[in-house]
Amino acid sequence: MSDEMSFWDHLDVLRSYLIRVLVVLAVVLVGCFFALPYVFDGFILGPTHSGFFVYRWLGFAYGPASDVEIININVASQFLTHISTSFWIALVLVFPFLMYEVWAFVRPALYPKEVRGVRTAFAGGTLLFYIGCAVGYLVVFPIIFRFLTQYRIGAEVLNQINLGSYMSIFLSMIFVMGLVFEMPILAWLLGALGVLNKKMLRSWRRYAIVVLLILAAAITPTGDPFTLFVVFLPLYLLYELSILIVRNPAPEAE
Repeated sequence: MSDEMSFWDHLDVLRSYLIRVLVVLAVVLVGCFFALPYVFDGFILGPTHSGFFVYRWLGFAYGPASDVEIININVASQFLTHISTSFWIALVLVFPFLMYEVWAFVRPALYPKEVRGVRTAFAGGTLLFYIGCAVGYLVVFPIIFRFLTQYRIGAEVLNQINLGSYMSIFLSMIFVMGLVFEMPILAWLLGALGVLNKKMLRSWRRYAIVVLLILAAAITPTGDPFTLFVVFLPLYLLYELSILIVRNPAPEAE
């Protein structure tokens, strides 16, 4: 019998992988739903407190002078936020299993010499995603939140932060940083495909600095040089890491 799988066989295999991921995600989602009330005030709303440990680390009263009050103005908002936040936290927790299932699906199609490199890429991508999420939670979001809550267009205009607005910025900043930290893995994949090499990335360094500064400014809408530097530094280090792990320059034609 031939070992070749038909298109429908591949679909059956893919469906089995998707079912496993969905089942695990559903189980973790239920667990997160019941656990969230115990960690919501301390973890999710941590940056709203003036005593948040990140503000103490940064020093010089970088955090809000007093606790920021989060209000709710929609009847169903708290319940819907409970569900949506539980889902996103569950997705973060299930991410390694998701990457493993993707790896298990693509592995049979790879040559033996490709298995080790792609396996390393999946593992490295997972680790970098978590590091990016941590940087988003510990650095980027607190700085952005501090700036936005202290900004005043007029002395008589008070900031009352809506729960939905807070959660939108909170989740988006963390996941954006998680995705941004995938830059080295993307560079490695493009290098493996022959699209990029070390020589190209080194020659583009000065232009990359400008682009990364613009990206950092877009992520942190503040003119504070310290804030801009704190966000720009990990992005630039990721670019340098991309140069280190990407393939060597393509040999010149004779």
